[in-house]
Amino acid sequence: MEGLNLAMKTTVDTGVFDGLKLSNSNICSSHLLHVDDELFIGEWSRRNIANLARILRCFYVSSGLKVNFGKSTVFGIGASDLEILNWSSPLGCKPSTLPFSYLGIPFGGNMNLKSAWRPIIDKFQSKLSLWKAKTLSFGGRITLAKAVLGNLPIYYMSIFVVPNGVIDILEKIRRKFI
Repeated sequence: MEGLNLAMKTTVDTGVFDGLKLSNSNICSSHLLHVDDELFIGEWSRRNIANLARILRCFYVSSGLKVNFGKSTVFGIGASDLEILNWSSPLGCKPSTLPFSYLGIPFGGNMNLKSAWRPIIDKFQSKLSLWKAKTLSFGGRITLAKAVLGNLPIYYMSIFVVPNGVIDILEKIRRKFI
């Protein structure tokens, strides 16, 4: 993965791949790597798509690690569904639309809306379901509620501002569980 990281940095520095330049800054983001997950970010152009396909092919030839394009997706912000479909085919990826989730974090949705927090609330509710409460002692319920309340939402709350009412919903679920 370090090789892919260096390859992407080099291609951006030489102008082969155009990453996404942040406004009012010299920072250019072209990729995020986490263990075996990659997220490539760049200008929406045929040239970038073709060059990304070449970069990934060179990575495969040099390392023997092949990208599973069947599990990969292409997102185009501000692009039509037809355009995304046409431009994803050189990579062999599936076209997709926003919002999406990467490493459990939702991207592209408005996290200021309560409805965007529905997956987090559902996950919270499944961890503190009533059938689990019936099988645990009072001490066990308190321990599980503290662990879930203390860990699960904090991951999201460290990234996004929680809209009014979401914490109340989570507290209600916790109280009902205990």
